[in-house]
Amino acid sequence: MRKVLIVFASRTGETQTIADLIGEGVRMAGHQADVVNVKNIKSEADLAAYDGYVFGSATYHGDMLQAMKTFLFIAEKARLEGKVGGAFGSFGWSGEANDRIYQTMKNIFNMNMVADCLRLKTSSLGGGVQMAQEYGRQLAQKLSE
Repeated sequence: MRKVLIVFASRTGETQTIADLIGEGVRMAGHQADVVNVKNIKSEADLAAYDGYVFGSATYHGDMLQAMKTFLFIAEKARLEGKVGGAFGSFGWSGEANDRIYQTMKNIFNMNMVADCLRLKTSSLGGGVQMAQEYGRQLAQKLSE
């Protein structure tokens, strides 16, 4: 069984809900998923011992939340090169945060990313629950490759 760390930054709780659903998808595929609020990550040591990583933030005023920005500087020191990764986010209007997180993980951290980031306004609209769970399953499948 592989271990996946899902880190989220949320203002209203929607991003946390999406993180929990991604975790469900990982678990449905037979792997362990730990869903953690970004505020609980204090150092790169908190990122050790995982096989896959999914990072997500709400988009607020066209950007990711400050706590996620700070976290990404910590994650950069964690030597995640080649690890399986994914990114997600919730948004009201624009949704730039998840794309920026995804590109950082892919191009700065040099991680082995799933095909694309998960973009959801909310988990309760348009099949959002299933899409988030499927994203977790896709990440789990990539761990098995």
